[in-house]
Amino acid sequence: MTHAVDVVVIGGGQAGLAVGYHLRRLGLDFVVLDAQAAPGGAWRHVWDSLHLFSPAAYSSLPGRLMPPQPGETYPDASHVVSYLTDYEQRYELPVVRPVRVEAVHRDGEFLRVEADAGTWRARTVVSATGTWWRPFVPAVPGRTEFRGRQLHTVEYGLPVDLAGERVIVVGGGNSGAQIAADLAYDTDLTWVTLREPRYLADDIDGRALFDHATARRRALDEGRTDSGGVASLGDIVAVPPVREARDAGRLKAQPMFARLTATGVEWADGNRAEADTIVWCTGFRPALSHLAPLGLRGPRGHVPTAGTRAVGEPRLHLLGYGDWTGPASATLIGVGRPAREAAGEIAQLLHG
Repeated sequence: MTHAVDVVVIGGGQAGLAVGYHLRRLGLDFVVLDAQAAPGGAWRHVWDSLHLFSPAAYSSLPGRLMPPQPGETYPDASHVVSYLTDYEQRYELPVVRPVRVEAVHRDGEFLRVEADAGTWRARTVVSATGTWWRPFVPAVPGRTEFRGRQLHTVEYGLPVDLAGERVIVVGGGNSGAQIAADLAYDTDLTWVTLREPRYLADDIDGRALFDHATARRRALDEGRTDSGGVASLGDIVAVPPVREARDAGRLKAQPMFARLTATGVEWADGNRAEADTIVWCTGFRPALSHLAPLGLRGPRGHVPTAGTRAVGEPRLHLLGYGDWTGPASATLIGVGRPAREAAGEIAQLLHG
């Protein structure tokens, strides 16, 4: 069955809902295709102890403040799922699920979106599939030799699952620090990072990071010196569990090892550590395989964009993948502005 709409939004997580809000306000004919069986996007699949970096009011999508979570300064993932569910219903966003988009093709004056539940012909497409569905593990020598268990961030759940084990957590970003802090009390933990962990000041949370990202964008727009973005401040937000484990001396990072062995890891100087489980907190790549037929991929798997609009296909916008599609656009509060701009450009294109 083939459907015809002005705009297809691929992905019903926070980025898809944010742009849907603005498309609705502009009165455009659109549909949101979501591969998940229920609202909440990737937040339904994160590890159990994950909390936001910011208070609820500073973690909101356009038009609707996130209500505070009782007893929590920084809401947990289940609270975010409830908020996104309510947001979708409150604004009556036309989300169709579960629909897994397989490919986007050029089809004359349209873009043809092929999915397991049918085909949509659209005048414009917004890709908002995020990165959670494409975890990255580096090609470390010996990775296939290790006889223990290897998990990525996406597969980690509870510290009790690994209690009593020798665990190596790899990664010096926020997920690496949070999962290491999670495991610091009930496992024999080794935390490995590429460089010495760089903590942001304890009083900095997502509010300050968003302000910094916004200021950087303003400076770039005005031709002023690049401040370096959020990464210039540090790599790790010292949320309370991370701060507690760090201050208790339980988060002492080791440098990156040279290779895996059958029973653990080995450093360049010959030192070894045994492990039952290795947790790779090594990030993600953009989930863009559905755009392959358009031939737009550039360096590092990114599609070159001007704002959110694909340089090689002006009918396509990409939203929520990171700073290259809008400052802080992979965050709840940060996706609002690029979503508004994308919807505005789409309306301008459709109205000629």
